[in-house]
Amino acid sequence: MRHAIGWADLTDARVGVFGAGIEGRAALRRLALDDIEVVLVDDDPGVSVEGHEVLAAAEGGLEALARCDVVIKSPGISRYRADVVALEEAGVAVVGGVGLSIHDADRSRVICVTGTKGKSTTASLLGHLLAGLGVRAEVTGNLGRPPFDPDVPADLDLLVIETSSFQAVDVADAPGLVAVTSLAVDHVDWHGSPERYVADKLSLTSLPEAGITIAQGRSEPLRAARSLLGGDVRWVDELAGAWAEPLGLLGEHNLANAQLARAVLVALDVDGAEDDDALAAAAVGFEELRGRLNLVASRGGLRFVDDSLATNVLPTVAALEAFPTERLALLLGGHDRGIDYTELIDVVAARPAPTLVVGLPASGARLVEAIERTTRSTETAIARSVDEAVALGAEWVGDEGVVLLSPAAPSFSQFASWKERSTAFREAVASLS
Repeated sequence: MRHAIGWADLTDARVGVFGAGIEGRAALRRLALDDIEVVLVDDDPGVSVEGHEVLAAAEGGLEALARCDVVIKSPGISRYRADVVALEEAGVAVVGGVGLSIHDADRSRVICVTGTKGKSTTASLLGHLLAGLGVRAEVTGNLGRPPFDPDVPADLDLLVIETSSFQAVDVADAPGLVAVTSLAVDHVDWHGSPERYVADKLSLTSLPEAGITIAQGRSEPLRAARSLLGGDVRWVDELAGAWAEPLGLLGEHNLANAQLARAVLVALDVDGAEDDDALAAAAVGFEELRGRLNLVASRGGLRFVDDSLATNVLPTVAALEAFPTERLALLLGGHDRGIDYTELIDVVAARPAPTLVVGLPASGARLVEAIERTTRSTETAIARSVDEAVALGAEWVGDEGVVLLSPAAPSFSQFASWKERSTAFREAVASLS
């Protein structure tokens, strides 16, 4: 259930915060501005937050939340969990911090960037180009600070919110503009089914009084789901042209992200958005996001590329398309969520250039086995660690080609986060003799 309430509505309410992560802690700071006392609950019985008692969910915390009027839930806690559903059925309004913030904001100045992949890059491009064109904006949400962090300025011209499917389901008020970068099936464990994931992901575009929807036309699954898009839908089919060269982006998918960002600026009537020279000047100095198809090192003709944030099929397919004719070692696998890898396996099998797939724990062995059943033209190997995978890949590629970490899986089987996996890859590259 979506609740059209904002932070200003919580002054006299009994408030709980469920989840003591980044958003939970930002919510505590925001609530402190109005001297609102809160009940803080977390699934982890060992977590601590300075200045606050943290109740363990399984040790009385859920009962305490049930006595609240409103519970602000962290995005990682599924709205479809039995305990969250029980809170709603008991009359507790379960909300998200992003939804509270959009309700309170001038929604004509709110841009939400969503999509299965590409949203961080697109949001970052928007922030950089807006700054270069003289617009005061900040990129918040999944990237940067939560939009309700007290340190986010209140007088921005535009607020950009990178919005995940986890956050979108708690938003009740339509932002002025939603940019949708791509669509593929992901996070089925959180949403409960592929169909619900897609509906939740695109729900920002079809809220009452929906504004402009800028949709990536190069995403065939998004085209197929067009009936779920609402508002004034505008499709973007082109790649960014010469104006985007100063951005230094690798891959057609990133040029598609850049053009999507430009379409947002045009839709908002930002001065300079339709001027190639002005955009090229604004593009200078862009710092690419880590783990998103970054060139880590070159040794002669041998290149090492970090795409650690590729946690499902879609970005890995896009990464492969960036190197269509090069000898390539693909480091593939991670936490096994049991998703369908057929599309990726078919793309690997169809590569005309020599390809080695090195399987990483835990899903790598399953993927290697599936590739071996599909084609005999792709070489395969199994590695026990990223270090071993980098060494195998570099030896196989030789003097000319690419070693690409694009796992198509989360990192949780071996690492705490994709950033930790990215660091392991970079350190393994640096340690090669």
